[in-house]
Amino acid sequence: MRILITNDDGVNAEGLVVLERIARAISDDVWVVAPESDQSGVGHSLSLSDPLRLRQVSEKRFAVRGTPTDCVLMGVRLIMRDRRPDLVLSGVNKGHNVAEDVIYSGTIAAAMEGCMLGIPSIALSQSFPPGQREAAPWDCAAAHGERVIRKVLELGMDADTLVNVNFPPCGAEEVTGVAVTAQGRRDPGLLDILERADGRLIPYYWLTFRPSRATPGNGTDLKALQERRISVTPLRINMTDEPLMTRYARAFS
Repeated sequence: MRILITNDDGVNAEGLVVLERIARAISDDVWVVAPESDQSGVGHSLSLSDPLRLRQVSEKRFAVRGTPTDCVLMGVRLIMRDRRPDLVLSGVNKGHNVAEDVIYSGTIAAAMEGCMLGIPSIALSQSFPPGQREAAPWDCAAAHGERVIRKVLELGMDADTLVNVNFPPCGAEEVTGVAVTAQGRRDPGLLDILERADGRLIPYYWLTFRPSRATPGNGTDLKALQERRISVTPLRINMTDEPLMTRYARAFS
C-alpha cells in the first residue's frame, strides 16, 4: 500500500512525526508532502494567485509553500504521478477538529481533497486539555491510530466520503473506547474579535474563541471526546440538503 501523509501544522510538526510512525506500521511505502509553515484554519483554500514552491527535505519527504490542499494536489498530480497513493492520511493535528472546526480545518480539507481525487482519506486530530496546548497527549494517537485506521480500511469508505478521527485529551491508557459519531454543534458565535494596539497605538486585531457553554449532544464527536472516547465521524463531500431540496422543488414547480 502506498500512503501519502500531510497536515496543516507544517512539515516540522510533532503530530506529523506521530502520523509517519503510524503510517509506517501499516506500509513501508510512505510519502510526506506537507506545508512549509503552519496553515491552521485555512480550510479548503487553493493557492491560485501565487506560485507553489516545492522543496525536497529527504527521500520521499517534501515541503510545499502552500496550503494542505495544495500539498495533496502536488503529491498526487506531480510527486507521485507515476503511481497514485492508495491512501491519504492527514494530521495528526494538534488540537481536535470536531463540530464546526470541520469547516475551517486544513487537516480536514487535505483529507477532503484526497477523497475528491478518488483516494480513501482519513483525517486525524489529537485533542488536548483546555489551556494546555503544549501538553497534547501524543501517546494517545500513537497508541490507537494504527488500529483505528486498519479498522476503517477493513470496513471501507464510500467514494464521496472521508473519515474524521479525533483522539480524546487523555493518555492512551485512559481511553474508554471508540464511538462512531455525528458532527456536533457548539454555541453560535463562537468566534470573536480581540482588539489591541501596537507600540505606535495603531490598532490590530486577533480572532479569538469564546468559551462554549453548550452541552454536547449525545452521539456527537464533542460528546465522545468528553467521555474520553475516540471519535470516528464519516463526512460526505456532497453537502446537499436533500429534504429541503425536495421541498423547494415542489414549491418552485
